Amino acid sequence: MIDGVAFRMYAQRPHRVSEILTLADRWGSRVHLIQGDRKVTFAELTTSVENKAKYLTARGIGRGHRVLLLGWNSPDWIVNFWACTLVGAVPALANAWWSAGEVSDAISLLDPAIVLADVSGTRKLPAEAITGEWAAAGVEDSDDSALGRDLVSTVSENDPAVIIFTSGTGGAPKAVELSNRSLVANLQMLLNMTHRLPHEVTDDAGEVVLHTGPLFHVGGPQMLMRSVAVGNTIVLPAGRFDPAEALDLIELHQISRWAAVPTMVTRLLDHPDIPTRDVGSLRSVTIGGAPVHPELLDQISRTLPAVRTGVPTGYGLTENCGQATAASGRETVKHPGTAGRPLPLAELKFVPVEGMPDAEILVRSPTQMTRYVGTDESPIDDEGWLHTGDLGRLDDGGRLWITGRSKDLIIRGGENIAPAAVERALTGIPGVTEAAVVGVPHADLGEEVFAFVVISDLTLTAENLRARLSGSLASFAVPTHWSVSQDPLPTNHTGKVDKPALARRAADR
Repeated sequence: MIDGVAFRMYAQRPHRVSEILTLADRWGSRVHLIQGDRKVTFAELTTSVENKAKYLTARGIGRGHRVLLLGWNSPDWIVNFWACTLVGAVPALANAWWSAGEVSDAISLLDPAIVLADVSGTRKLPAEAITGEWAAAGVEDSDDSALGRDLVSTVSENDPAVIIFTSGTGGAPKAVELSNRSLVANLQMLLNMTHRLPHEVTDDAGEVVLHTGPLFHVGGPQMLMRSVAVGNTIVLPAGRFDPAEALDLIELHQISRWAAVPTMVTRLLDHPDIPTRDVGSLRSVTIGGAPVHPELLDQISRTLPAVRTGVPTGYGLTENCGQATAASGRETVKHPGTAGRPLPLAELKFVPVEGMPDAEILVRSPTQMTRYVGTDESPIDDEGWLHTGDLGRLDDGGRLWITGRSKDLIIRGGENIAPAAVERALTGIPGVTEAAVVGVPHADLGEEVFAFVVISDLTLTAENLRARLSGSLASFAVPTHWSVSQDPLPTNHTGKVDKPALARRAADR
């Protein structure tokens, strides 16, 4: 029972994120983190985390205190995250792309007890910010044992564990507070489904994982916790996603698993050097952030031969700890575009939306957020249902299909058009590698549909694409305006297509 609402929970479960860190002891001298020439073993990680936890405690940081982390992906970022959990503090994951003004706004909202920032982040801090040491190497070892794993025993599973800012491209980001219960329940469900619980994995388990997404998004803590639990080695690129660097890392470190958004995958597959590179170690590509369309699956199977049925995906929001459904690699092959079935503890409900053939998706799960910090606004109703704003349906096999987003609707002459439906139809055309659809103002109709299409087949034109769509979409949903080229679509800091940038581009034409 959480706030008067009953949720399904595992009877046998960890109650704190810090308990997951103790699983690192099992992997000892195995390399856990790689970035450039820097390598950190599991044993070195736990030592660094405990030293940093002692440092935080000496600074008066403890249970419930907020610690703003502002930095790019690095081993130091990871040490700081785990150290916060070890003392019961709440790491607030700032977006490293923020401007100084946005950083200042976040500090005003959260009132953190301390800010830990890397060199680039430090330049954005207001003068009055209370700061601490960022680098793990900058904290001296201590024999003081009055710390660490003892203090965190007072933390409950309903205490806040992390604050993550939503990455929505419209409006100011919201500060989502997730509890220890949220993070641990999410991890336990996924390990249960994949038969990777601690008692199910052998001492030689573990994979080499390439992580190209920001650690400050919800997928970051998810990945860190899973990697400690199963003994994975995490390889971090030097900076923002670069397909050439990703190819280098896959080849150099024999990467076996990679999680990315479709845009990143497409750009790696389109890189001119890929035919000459050794990518045979890559067995699984997990895709999130958008549906996996058939053209992308076909391109993966042709270009990455070892990835046969290894393209799993899922659906979720930061507000429900990132995942409510999951589809195995085999399911995405048989049912391309599906977001999979609900996770074991998750429930789905569908509420009709006026004028739309599909309903809004509601999620109820023990993983969902506690609150938005600094506001009484909440997408969760009195019965515990999280209103996602996404549109979708279940098929006869219980698989979820995302068909659009209610707030993204294009209304043309009174007819509602879901951009995702048009994009799905476009990416189903052979030779189309990416597609994004936005609305543009029209004096009479209200809005018209503008399609940005990236092609690999140079015979495709706006005219024949329009003809292809006429048999699969209602006439009012077929785009009126087109941009067809081989140039990649713009992306935001998450690697997702930057729809606001495209809307501005469309408005200027």
